[in-house]
Amino acid sequence: MDKAELKQRTKKFAIDIIRFIEELPHKHSLDILSRQLLRSSTSIGANYRSACRGKSTADFINKIIIVEEEADESVYWLELMEESGLVVSANLTQLKREANEFTAIFTAIGKTAKEKQRISKSKIKIGRSIN
Repeated sequence: MDKAELKQRTKKFAIDIIRFIEELPHKHSLDILSRQLLRSSTSIGANYRSACRGKSTADFINKIIIVEEEADESVYWLELMEESGLVVSANLTQLKREANEFTAIFTAIGKTAKEKQRISKSKIKIGRSIN
């Protein structure tokens, strides 16, 4: 999956969450959980777009870590909605699956970027010691 596809997928997820939340009944606790879910789920795509424009590898890694955290947080809010019994919906299961996939995808991206950064730094150190 390339950057453009992942950007589109994260945007679709945010739209799906917006539509999901709009269909929920209005209950005090559910409204609070919904606001939290809306913030974290829409933040995934926004922060991924920002990461793609990162000024350096370190900047990219920092932003990808935020994306990973927001995806995992989205899973948490969805789990609370489900496990509290406030929401029973097939959509919730699909949204939770997608949020879990995002957590895994962005964790992998972060690990790969950190490894590349580590290798790059060690090559620089080796180059300096040779000269």
